[in-house]
Amino acid sequence: MFHLVQYRPLRLITQNTLSSMCLKLMFSRPVAFAQIWKSWFSSHSLIGNKNIILMGPPGAGKTTVGRIVGQKLDCPVIDVDDDVLETTWNMSVSEKLQDVGNEQFLEEEGKALLKISASGSVISLTGSNPMHAAGMQHVKKNGIVVYLDVPTAVIMHRLKLMKVDRIVGQDSGMSLKDILQFRKQFYKRWHDIRVLCGGEITAEAIAEKVLDAVKRYQNSKLETFISTRSIRSGNCKQKDSAKYFSDVVTEGLAPDGGLFVPESGFPKLTAGEWQSLIEATYVERAEVILEKCIHPADIPASTLGEIIGTAYGENFTCSKIAPVRHLTGNQFLLELFHGPTASFKDFALQMMPHIFAYCVPRSCNYLVLVATSGDTGSAVLDGFSRLHDTDKQRIAVMSFFPEDGVSQIQKSQMIGCQKENAWSVGVKSDFDFCQTAIKQIFTNSDYTGFLTVEYGTALAAANSINWARLLPQIVYHASAYLDLVHQGIIAFGNPVDVCIPTGNFGNILAALYAKMMGIPIRKCICASNENNVLTDFIRTGIYDLRGRRLIPTLSPAVDILKSSNLERYLHLIADSDGQLVTQLYNQLENQGHFQLQKDLLEKLQQDLVAGWCSEEDCLAAIHSVYSTTGYILDTHTAVAKVVADRLQDRTCPIIISSTAHYSKFAPAILRALRIAEIKQNPLSQLHLLSSYSPLPPVHWGLLETLKKNENEDHQICAADMGMLMSHIEALIQNHFMKVF
Repeated sequence: MFHLVQYRPLRLITQNTLSSMCLKLMFSRPVAFAQIWKSWFSSHSLIGNKNIILMGPPGAGKTTVGRIVGQKLDCPVIDVDDDVLETTWNMSVSEKLQDVGNEQFLEEEGKALLKISASGSVISLTGSNPMHAAGMQHVKKNGIVVYLDVPTAVIMHRLKLMKVDRIVGQDSGMSLKDILQFRKQFYKRWHDIRVLCGGEITAEAIAEKVLDAVKRYQNSKLETFISTRSIRSGNCKQKDSAKYFSDVVTEGLAPDGGLFVPESGFPKLTAGEWQSLIEATYVERAEVILEKCIHPADIPASTLGEIIGTAYGENFTCSKIAPVRHLTGNQFLLELFHGPTASFKDFALQMMPHIFAYCVPRSCNYLVLVATSGDTGSAVLDGFSRLHDTDKQRIAVMSFFPEDGVSQIQKSQMIGCQKENAWSVGVKSDFDFCQTAIKQIFTNSDYTGFLTVEYGTALAAANSINWARLLPQIVYHASAYLDLVHQGIIAFGNPVDVCIPTGNFGNILAALYAKMMGIPIRKCICASNENNVLTDFIRTGIYDLRGRRLIPTLSPAVDILKSSNLERYLHLIADSDGQLVTQLYNQLENQGHFQLQKDLLEKLQQDLVAGWCSEEDCLAAIHSVYSTTGYILDTHTAVAKVVADRLQDRTCPIIISSTAHYSKFAPAILRALRIAEIKQNPLSQLHLLSSYSPLPPVHWGLLETLKKNENEDHQICAADMGMLMSHIEALIQNHFMKVF
C-alpha cells in the first residue's frame, strides 16, 4: 500500500482507527472535532469514496494542482511519480526510464498503477499513465478523471523552462510537439471532465475550476430543459417532469407545442479559455464547446469525442472543416459547404444521428420526421444512413420537401441520398405546409399513441426544432472568430459582425448563442430574400403573415415565412416568460400576426439588424464577385453578401456565412455568369460549371451522388394530413416490420 500525502506526510489509518480517534477527540476537544468533522463532511459530500484523478501532459501542473485540491478538501493526495513509482522502484523515474527503455517503462508504470487502492483521495497521474489501458481502467473504476487541458504551445514553453527536451514514448526522430499531440488521444479516451488551462492561469485558479467541474459532474439534475411555452407558478418546479438533454433529443418538440431550451441558459467560457483554443483544430474546439453544453450523465465526454471525430472526419473535403476565407475589404467568408452534401446542414446532421442513436432507448423503434426547404433533406438522409447497421435497423428517417419548391439538383441529391433506412417524399405544397404538418403530427397524441401501440415505433424530429440539431452550429461561429484571431486579422476581444442568410432562424440563433458563451460578436445581420418577413419583423417588431404568400426564389433554403427558431430567441429576450411566448404564438396561429412590446423590440435590436435582397441583386452579386475575384458564391451567400454591403459600417470585420456550395444551384449560377447554354440535366450543368475552373471547385460529393443515382425515383404526396400520415404508416410497416 502506498502512503498518502498532503503538504505533510500522513500515515495510512484504518477506518476503525479513525473512528477511535474521532471518539477521543469528540469528548476531549469538541471544538476541534467539530472543525475536522465539518472539513471531512465537505470533502465527503463532494466526492464521497470516489477519487479525483488529475490527468494531463507533463508540465500541466497536476502535482501542484492536486496538492491544492487536496488541501481544499482536506483529503489525502497521491502523486503517482513520487508516492507510487519511486517508492515501488527504489529509484527515480528518470533512472528507471534509462534502465528499461520506453516500451518496458510504460508497462512497468502501468503495473504499478494497478496496485493503487485508495478512496476519497486526489490522485495526480504521470503524463504517460493514460497510455496504459489496464492501469487506467483500474483507477477509473473508483474515480472521476479530470483532464487538465493545456495548449501544446504552453506545455512546450514550460518544458523548455524546466530543461526537459524528451518525454516518455518519444522515439528518435519524433519531435516533442509530435509526442504531445500523439498523447492527446489517450487523454480524450479516459477523461470524464475537461478543465481548460490557459498560459496565464494560476494553479490556485485551476484547482477551483477542478472543484467546480467535479460539482457539475456530480449534479446532473441541475442541467434541465424547459419548453418555450412553459408556464409555472412562482419558483415551483416539479422534479418528476424535469427534462434532460437525452429527453429533449428523443422528444424533439415539447408536448405543449413549444421548443426545448436549457433552463439555466448557456455556460460561458472565460477569455482565457477561448484563447486556449486559438491554436486548436475544429474537432478540438467542438469537443470543448459541446462538453460544456452536454452533461456527461447524458453523453460521457469520451463518447462525445468519438461522435465528434466520426462526424468531422474523412466525410469532409477540407481538413479545416469550416475554413474562413478573405473575400474583399473587411469581408470574410465562413465556408460551410465542405461536408458530404455541400451545405451547412452537414455540421449538425453528421453528428445529430449518432447523438440520437446514443440517447434514445433501445426498447423502441424510431422514425425521424423532417421537413426541408432543400438542404436539410439530403443532409439528414446522408447522416442517418451512416449509422451503424444495428442502429439503422431501429432508426429510420423520412424527409418531406416541397415537390416544386427546391432546385432540380437539390431534388436529385435527396433522391440519391435515399438508403435502406432513409426516404424522401415530395409534397405538393410549400415548406411552411411541410413544417406545420410535422408539428401537428407530433402533437396528435392519438396518432403517435397508435404508432407506438400498433408498431412499437415512436416519432422523433431532426429539424432545427430538435436541440441536438441546433447545438453543433454554435461551434462553427465560435471557430470562425478564433480563426480570424489565429490569422492575425483581429486580437481576441475585438468585435466582429456576422451576416447570415436566414429563413428558419436556426443558424443565426446559433451565432447568438456563441455570443452568449463569450464570443465577441457585435451584431448579427439577418439576410432575407424576397420572403422578407423576418426583415420586417426585426425592423418593426411586427410579425405579420396576413396576405403573404410564399415566393419561390433562387435561394430556396430561406423561402420560409414561419420561422420556427425565432420562438427560442423570443423566449430568451423575454426572460423565459413562457406565458408571453404562448400568447404570441397563439395569436400568430389564430390571427396571422403578433407584435412585440417596445422593450422587447429594443432588446432584439441590440442583437439584430436585417435587410433583404431581390432576385436581380442576388444574380448581380454572383456575377460581380466572380468577375473581381474568380470566386463563385451560391445564391444564399449572395443574398447575405448584398445585405452585408448595405448594412455593415466597416468599423470591424464581418463574417458572411456561406451556407451552401454553388454546385447545388447550377442553373442560377450559370444564369448569373451569363452562360447562354443551360442544359436541363443536373449532371451536365455541373460538368459545364467545372469547365470554367471555378473557385472553389465543383463539389465532388455532389457529382458522385448524381452520377450514381440518375435514374432513382421518390414518392410524391398531396398536401393533405391524412395522406402524409398514410405515408408514414406505410414506411413503418415496410421497414420495421421487415426487420423484425
